[in-house]
Amino acid sequence: MSTTNDIVLRPRFKFHLKENNTSILDLFEDTETTQKDFIISRIDNHLFIKIPKAKQHYWSPQLHLEINQNENKGSIIYGLFGPNPTVWTMFMFFHFIVAGLFIGCGIWTYVNWSLGNSYALQLFFALFMIVIWLALYFCGRLGKKTGMTQMHELHHFMRDTLRTNGIHTED
Repeated sequence: MSTTNDIVLRPRFKFHLKENNTSILDLFEDTETTQKDFIISRIDNHLFIKIPKAKQHYWSPQLHLEINQNENKGSIIYGLFGPNPTVWTMFMFFHFIVAGLFIGCGIWTYVNWSLGNSYALQLFFALFMIVIWLALYFCGRLGKKTGMTQMHELHHFMRDTLRTNGIHTED
């Protein structure tokens, strides 16, 4: 039986390498100057690989790599695919607003019910918040599916960059 989560919106991966993290980080920084298909930025042990503005669409993903030193002089790469941080923040904001409105409508419904007043309108709004939340969720799934081709491009670029320099995973 599989224990994978099939509804994950931001896919993650992890693998081990024999090389130290500094050499891998430097490798990706050097790759930035030799190719124009992706934008690579580095902050400490974090690399962000993005699609250039000319090829981006609203649902374009980015690949965040965290490359840490391992105890046996190798390194561990943690990868996270996600949407543009602005898009992700907007979606999280909408989710929190909908959740807050749902709780508010639920309280309003309960108060009217306990007072013996009509609560049909309040119950409708509470249930409508669930419908909006489901719409947001499926919109996120649609966005993930729309960006899947670019997600594969980012992953292949990362793997090809490592492989062309003789770096292979230990896993």
